[in-house]
Amino acid sequence: MKKQYVLAVPNFSNGRDKEIIEAVVNEVKSVEGVKLVSYEPEYDFNRTVVTFIGEPQPVKEALVKMASKSIQLIDMRKHSGSHPRIGAQDTLPIFPFKDITIEECVELAKEIGKELHLKTQIPVYYAGEAARNEDRKAFAYIRAGQYEGLRDLLKESKADEARKEEYESRKPDLSVDGLLSESSGATICSAETDGLTAYNIFLGTENLQIAKEIAKGLRGPSGGFSTVRAVGIKFPEREGVVVSMNLLDCSKTPMHRAFEFVKREAERYGVMVTGTELVGPIKLDYILDSFEYFFRLEGFKKEQVLETHLIDM
Repeated sequence: MKKQYVLAVPNFSNGRDKEIIEAVVNEVKSVEGVKLVSYEPEYDFNRTVVTFIGEPQPVKEALVKMASKSIQLIDMRKHSGSHPRIGAQDTLPIFPFKDITIEECVELAKEIGKELHLKTQIPVYYAGEAARNEDRKAFAYIRAGQYEGLRDLLKESKADEARKEEYESRKPDLSVDGLLSESSGATICSAETDGLTAYNIFLGTENLQIAKEIAKGLRGPSGGFSTVRAVGIKFPEREGVVVSMNLLDCSKTPMHRAFEFVKREAERYGVMVTGTELVGPIKLDYILDSFEYFFRLEGFKKEQVLETHLIDM
């Protein structure tokens, strides 16, 4: 029987304190049977993205261990950053990687949420294909108001009969009291068919409004690409501004299409693209899509890349 592999891309709410970051990531390193691919602290976001691969049960163990450490070390009452968040261990997303179905990943995500809640009492929301309804499939719906807003909304609406429907639509799927944890917020456990690709495009201007306008035109909710979420931000540590995006499904919106859109829109403002950045890993297929596009290759096959023949050896 073939071994099954799962991709995990958890995000926790600290990108500035090296000791905390290392302590959380070391929980993943301590689990036999998982391969740590990368971890990417983002100072401005105050958030770290971790990527690892493994068989289902080791992945579950690693996610529960790292989330427990995040919950122990990170106090959301003291947290600030430019990325939306509702908890110390903000997200625990998993994706099918090899020889495993999305249905099996959904069951695994539910197991992860249940085990984490039993161990730490942290409130849990299920999202993606593990969500209890269509609204909750999207992180943005669950995170509306962020930690502070969601915390206060649940407190104010729980005992208010006139707001019962609102409370029921926003309360955690698993919780002790139907509220967020004051210190740790909540954690989103999800399973989805495809992992997101985090991609930044740098612009040669200090005018943040230009980046915001381009991001607005790019992202799905404001009329752009349905599988793209984007913001215009400023990274204090470098010159220029950034269109920072999550590509939720590069098979539907390839990376090169997002790049060409941003480049074309920037030119309308007389602004140049000065560089781009991948945050975390990317699938080889997505790289090859853009490679084929930019070089206008005809009849190109993935098998022409020699390294692809090593994957199943």
